[in-house]
Amino acid sequence: MMLWNDQWRQKTWDSIDQDWDLIIIGGGITGAGILREAVNRGYQVLLLDANDFAFGTSSRSSKLIHGGFRYLANRQFDVTRESVIEREWMLQNARHLVTPLKFLIPIYERKKAWQYKLGVLIYDWMASHWDHKMLSRRQVERLCPILSREGLREGILYRDAQMDDSRFVIRLLRECVRDGGTALNYARVTGLLRDDAGVVNGVSVVDSSGFLEPPQFSRTVYLHAKIVINAAGPWSDEIRAGMPAGDKIRQLRGSHLVFPAEKFPLRHAVTLRHPDDGRAMFALPWEGTVLIGTTDLDHHLPPGEPGGETFCTRDEVDYLMRAVEVIFPGAAVSHADIISSMAGLRPIISSGKENPSDESRAHHVWVEDGMVSVGGGKFTIFRVMAQDVMRSAETILGEDRSEAIRHGYFHPLPERLAASDLECLSPETMNYLSGRYGADLSALVESGLPDECSRILHLPNVWAELRWAVRAEGVVHLDDLLLRRVRLGLLLPNAAENVMPRIRVIVQDALGWDDEKWHDEYIRYRRIWQQAYSPVPGTEPEGGIE
Repeated sequence: MMLWNDQWRQKTWDSIDQDWDLIIIGGGITGAGILREAVNRGYQVLLLDANDFAFGTSSRSSKLIHGGFRYLANRQFDVTRESVIEREWMLQNARHLVTPLKFLIPIYERKKAWQYKLGVLIYDWMASHWDHKMLSRRQVERLCPILSREGLREGILYRDAQMDDSRFVIRLLRECVRDGGTALNYARVTGLLRDDAGVVNGVSVVDSSGFLEPPQFSRTVYLHAKIVINAAGPWSDEIRAGMPAGDKIRQLRGSHLVFPAEKFPLRHAVTLRHPDDGRAMFALPWEGTVLIGTTDLDHHLPPGEPGGETFCTRDEVDYLMRAVEVIFPGAAVSHADIISSMAGLRPIISSGKENPSDESRAHHVWVEDGMVSVGGGKFTIFRVMAQDVMRSAETILGEDRSEAIRHGYFHPLPERLAASDLECLSPETMNYLSGRYGADLSALVESGLPDECSRILHLPNVWAELRWAVRAEGVVHLDDLLLRRVRLGLLLPNAAENVMPRIRVIVQDALGWDDEKWHDEYIRYRRIWQQAYSPVPGTEPEGGIE
């Protein structure tokens, strides 16, 4: 079922001027979770995102579903407890989309050993799931030979979980749409509407996709709803501009570097501390690469357009590289080994603490002039946040539909595919794809050409994903495809340039782009990649892009 093709976009805009129960601003994981809760309760609900779905924080996270082991040190026990409970729920209900991931903690200081040991005991107790193991020095060395051995005493192995953040959001949104919700990317909210009493009762919105005909769709459309929900994450204060309470969000930037897996032969993720300031960090095997992060800094870069690309600074690259070089001397990596970088903004509720890492990751929901806003939190507790938002919304509406839930959060995975489909997918690849695409997997396989079920180089992805995404997943720009739907721009060197000829054939065939359109989109993608995702972010390409 082609839910998000260009005909769908046109039809949605043609019928968008109706009375909605709820309008959600923001198409990241928080907005997607609220959409799911609203659809499950039977509301007429519209979700709008100014950019692509999962464009912001929800495509630039550490790719973890975790309790936040380090939060225990800050005594954020409530956040950790609800996070590990949600982790366990997702491992049961989002099979193959969320997968278990073991973490190794190497211990170098005797005085820290008891803290880590107590921490994993509390961690597993909160989750009601006993899954950790104490390791000797020799066992740690065998598990991770590239670790620094200087001062190494022992280690701990514990369990969290992992996912692909943007694929998680896309699958959840698609299933919500299939169940009756409406979601539009490249639909920018330009203002709030109010009734005579000053209560927010709608939004003004413009299409920025460039796909619509006739051109008058570039005009502002005014939409009304019983409740407007602000789930714009780091940009929530821009939606709230002018509210008496003033700004609430503290934008904290978290940056990551991506390395080739052959440089980091990790059997498990590694929890580590930066050698200079002791900040907790991770080295994570992810999608055929290794992800190193993250930083935690106030975001003071010059603002561009609202929702613009965030990038890792040179200082952050050096900071992350310093940790890699000291903690993993056996990897012998240099800046030249970096495949890509990425940076996202955490929408933390500000309490004014001097150290950004001391700010609580707890979420808050509040109501101003009839509009419900949500801030703080983390990917792992998106369902908790969405339920709290709906409780506030239903208090205003004067009803409670929580007992009339119509659907589960995720549609069941396909039990089997046709025999002809199975021939081109290994069991490992089928599990990988089924988690990311759910019930769309059969249609995805059928949409590909005979040779497009093969894997893309060393990655777990297959070529058919590209054809499916551009035909059925709301792709407007090439960067939507290569940075959020199929993460080739992050996972392959030089923005996936080596496979670009084949990408071009698929995209032009599926979308009907002529050579001029392809050229324009390719230039746009390369500039975005160089600025925000390259090993040297924040720079223009040398000699330009032709």
